[in-house]
Amino acid sequence: MPVADGDISDDPRAAFSLVELLVVLAIMAILASLVAPAAGRARRRAQQTACVSNLRQVGLLFMVYGNERGGQYPWAHDPISPGIWLWMGRGWRPVLEPYAPRNAAGGIFFCPGDAKARAQFDSTSYAYSMSFYHSPEQINEMTSVADNYSNPRPAVPQRAAAVVYPARKILAGEWSSVHAPFAADRGWFGPGGRRVFLFADNHVRPLDADQLAPANDGNPNPNLTRDGLRGGDTP
Repeated sequence: MPVADGDISDDPRAAFSLVELLVVLAIMAILASLVAPAAGRARRRAQQTACVSNLRQVGLLFMVYGNERGGQYPWAHDPISPGIWLWMGRGWRPVLEPYAPRNAAGGIFFCPGDAKARAQFDSTSYAYSMSFYHSPEQINEMTSVADNYSNPRPAVPQRAAAVVYPARKILAGEWSSVHAPFAADRGWFGPGGRRVFLFADNHVRPLDADQLAPANDGNPNPNLTRDGLRGGDTP
């Protein structure tokens, strides 16, 4: 019996067999498995780009702050003092935020993709190196980040003129490895991961932890850089 126009229900050429359907589903699954990682990588790249931009702006705030104080970097008595809490470089946002443009004050201190920072640490994703509010001699005495609170040294104001290798000394950076997350991440003073860093000469770049030189505690730790701000974090 001939098939009427528009009626394909009895046309064997118009129906998918089970095998064909399974092949189509398999192809779709393969395509999805290829697209999902690529989309994830694209999202992480976009987040990293945003963090690079944020830290560039933060670097300008450090410059403005220093220009008003003869090149001096923010400092405080550790581990805590009124208004400024600088343990391991956290809690410094209130120092620089007044210098930020009103429409950018919140966003530049927060890295997209950082799920933890909004709820703690003054809602900032970034940390400020101890080498800029302790003397090189104090930094060389410290062999562990625990020294910052178990045997705290008084903060000593440091100035930009004392930085010997500004293109190699990290001023600030991401606390967490947002762009290469891993389970053992304990912060920017430990091994592993990838972070965006702001250097003393105001350039910004992402680096893997193993691209940093060992600090006084043996870790890739911008806080305990050998010789403090007279030393460097990159070879």
